[in-house]
Amino acid sequence: MATAAVACWFSVLGSTGTSRYSLSSPRLFARSRTSTCLLIPKAANQKKRSFKKPPLPPFSPRKSAAEAESISQKKFPGRSKDERPCQNADGNISRSSTGQSQSTAFKSFGVQRKDTKGPLLDIKDRQVESGKLHDGAFLNAVVKVYCTHTAPDYSLPWQKQRQYTSTGSAFMIGDGKLLTNAHCVEHDTQVKVKRRGDDTKYVAKVLARGVECDIALLSVESKEFWKGAEPLELGHLPRLQDGVTVVGYPLGGDTISVTKGVVSRIEVTSYAHGSSELLGIQIDAAINPGNSGGPAFNDQGECIGVAFQVYRSEEAENIGYVIPTTVVSHFLDDYERHGKYTGFPCLGVLLQKLENPALRACLKVPSNEGVLVRRVEPTSDASNVLKEGDVIVSFDGVHIGSEGTVPFRSNERIAFRYLISQKFAGDVAELGIIRAGASMKVQAVLNPRVHLVPYHIEGGQPSYLIVAGLVFTPLSEPLIEEECEDSIGLKLLAKARYSLARFKGEQIVILSQVLANDVNIGYEDMGNQQVLKLNGTRIKNIHHLAHLVDSCKDKNLVFEFEDNYLAVLEREAAAAASSCILKDYGIPSERSSDLSEPYVDPLGDNQAMGHQDLGESPVSNLEIGFEGLLWA
Repeated sequence: MATAAVACWFSVLGSTGTSRYSLSSPRLFARSRTSTCLLIPKAANQKKRSFKKPPLPPFSPRKSAAEAESISQKKFPGRSKDERPCQNADGNISRSSTGQSQSTAFKSFGVQRKDTKGPLLDIKDRQVESGKLHDGAFLNAVVKVYCTHTAPDYSLPWQKQRQYTSTGSAFMIGDGKLLTNAHCVEHDTQVKVKRRGDDTKYVAKVLARGVECDIALLSVESKEFWKGAEPLELGHLPRLQDGVTVVGYPLGGDTISVTKGVVSRIEVTSYAHGSSELLGIQIDAAINPGNSGGPAFNDQGECIGVAFQVYRSEEAENIGYVIPTTVVSHFLDDYERHGKYTGFPCLGVLLQKLENPALRACLKVPSNEGVLVRRVEPTSDASNVLKEGDVIVSFDGVHIGSEGTVPFRSNERIAFRYLISQKFAGDVAELGIIRAGASMKVQAVLNPRVHLVPYHIEGGQPSYLIVAGLVFTPLSEPLIEEECEDSIGLKLLAKARYSLARFKGEQIVILSQVLANDVNIGYEDMGNQQVLKLNGTRIKNIHHLAHLVDSCKDKNLVFEFEDNYLAVLEREAAAAASSCILKDYGIPSERSSDLSEPYVDPLGDNQAMGHQDLGESPVSNLEIGFEGLLWA
């Protein structure tokens, strides 16, 4: 798996390897003074990388609770019967955004690299073998995952990087399915699994990959693999101090390993791989590289979650994290309803706490409740029903406290985003609001967030366009990590961290490099600059740029970049030089295959983009770093 680090304001943390900077830190892109990191137990032999962003597939009408449960039990017989979506206290929990300041880095840590030399974790971590669990038949449901990864080269988007291998853990849930972590099978080209006590590896297929929740669903067609198998049953959300045992195949040996601890905390947690925040169970049992995807059991032998990351710091120790079964059930229900993973929805508003009495009085809020709407994301449905200055006091009938929390179980409270995470893409939420002193009810459709700069590339391979040696590609978090922040520049980094998409399909298109040729003399040193216009037309995304180039009839191609920098190419000469440049640099095509499709305007024929520049709807540093503000 891979290590990733940090918090982004809307959803948190990255995927594999490279650490990310805290987006909510008071200093832009500054590292925390203390050495802290959240590790995703890595896949064996997995390279240090972090890739981040989420799809928005279509969805079908929701089924009734009884009908959904019936289907769930048929397709996934190992699931707990009482795990229903949209339940109350013990229901599904996760939060779809982050707005709190975070100085700690989070990394996925559960996949073991085959070439790992020596232990990566503190020797203080407790690693014990429980006789009771060791003798349990359910341990046979835990398997070892072998994955071969081939990640894209974001700096050279027409090719892939050298392949590498990793190992992780998974477990059986019935109906020929296995569960593991998404980071264990990221950019997979081949996945194999091996049962405990067996020497045969079986080929597995990835059916669904939930990047935000770091869960992947696998299938194995071989009947021999499932012979005598006993799938695990998902249990209830545990309580504090409940015993927990983590089972998997971490580094240090080839056989199954068991570590034991207790539940030390349950709250909305940063998910390193998915750059999101969902419900997480914090435990003190050791989670090492290779544990990723392995189950965690309670003392009754029920699976209460999936091990996926740990926290490492000079000031903390023995902090591991488990994805609870409520989040797992949400993932499985999503897959059942839509035939694929559609993601966790968000409301798309920036909120401020209302703890100050004078502030509540000014907003005409009669009681100690509600959160102030500071900003509404343009691409969210909430922008049609909410305004800046509204106070949200309830969500589907549940009252929201002035600190932005709602009741959770008996004596606990949890972030209001918990309620949002119980929903599915396309669900409608009823919001109780106070606007200028008047109470009213509004409804908003919840959908996954649209990222201006994606954290993960849908389909795996980035888009690109080469015009006379000028290489254009959309700005993405993996590209930023690969290029290094110094070469990207502060202006692009600020847009990547703080800007909001103004419409679905918007991208920040950059000139990543120039492939030197006689036709582009004088532009060889250009790189990592945002292109704003072509022949006076503002660029909406990479596909729009390709469309403008193809339909241009002018003598010259005039590219306008940030800071009024111009690059002019003679159109016919640029077209003539294209084949020679591709041959000289060994590039198979002048554009990615997705750009060969007909262009569809994301705004439609009758919609104007407005006067504001694309990618310049920034959230201020104050809004990101101030603890009184949070994204929902």
